[in-house]
Amino acid sequence: MSGEPGNDIGPSVRRARHVAGLSVRAFAERVNLSVGTISAIENGRTSVSTRRLLELADALGTTGSALLDPVLDRGMSTADDGGTSSTPAEGGDWRLFPDLALDPVLSAAIDAFVDTGYHGTSMRMLANRAGLSVPGIYHHYRDKQALLVQILTLTMSELHWRVAAAREEAADARAEIARIVEALALFHTHHRKLAFIGASEMRSLNGPNRRHIAGERTRLQHILDDAIDRATVAGLIDPVDGATAGRAIATMCTSLPQWFNPEGPDSPEHIAGRYVHFAMELLRANATPGGLPT
Repeated sequence: MSGEPGNDIGPSVRRARHVAGLSVRAFAERVNLSVGTISAIENGRTSVSTRRLLELADALGTTGSALLDPVLDRGMSTADDGGTSSTPAEGGDWRLFPDLALDPVLSAAIDAFVDTGYHGTSMRMLANRAGLSVPGIYHHYRDKQALLVQILTLTMSELHWRVAAAREEAADARAEIARIVEALALFHTHHRKLAFIGASEMRSLNGPNRRHIAGERTRLQHILDDAIDRATVAGLIDPVDGATAGRAIATMCTSLPQWFNPEGPDSPEHIAGRYVHFAMELLRANATPGGLPT
């Protein structure tokens, strides 16, 4: 990486911040900059030095190369300009799941990866599904890997903001666990195609992309593990190996796309309520947190 990055990385920085689940203010505090400076960077009103780029990337849990790579911006707009991300403004309802505003190529890729798998899908197949020419797809996405990265980035962005919003409703660590489980279960039933791809196609990512998405998944797992540890220390649940229990609960939720049928007798909300109950039973919570779904 030579020279200065310039002022065209704003959308990548903003998207990485959304994926990290950070508000502008929280991000500004993390990198010791003003809110105004962060806003100027994200909106392309100020240039960024190479050193500053690396500092921003480190704070966001990514790399300078990832922020510079324009392929991450093709075909997916930020929440600010009404593209594919459904990330709401602060205070959005994490229990609501409106249709995602997906471009035709990304929508076709999601359906194709679910039906035939990443490696079984060709760009020509995607073009036919999207009603475009193959060159038309390449105009927006460099290759099939870029589409997979886009899908998994959207998935992690959705999960992170929903879990963050759910946690804000919790009065204590025990209720926080319940809210996290509810958010995970709702996502994996309402957005089961995204969740299915996330569970089945991680192995199809190349090295840098795999490390980045894996890092986001690990960060989400640690949020649940930490809530379990804090609930244990507070005496709200029985003493438990937090890491093992957390992985068991998370796996229970991530397996939902393999069997949940939206046309079946149970709604996502009913399933989420049952999964909260199962998680609390596993942890032997000393009392039922108030206001849990039933």
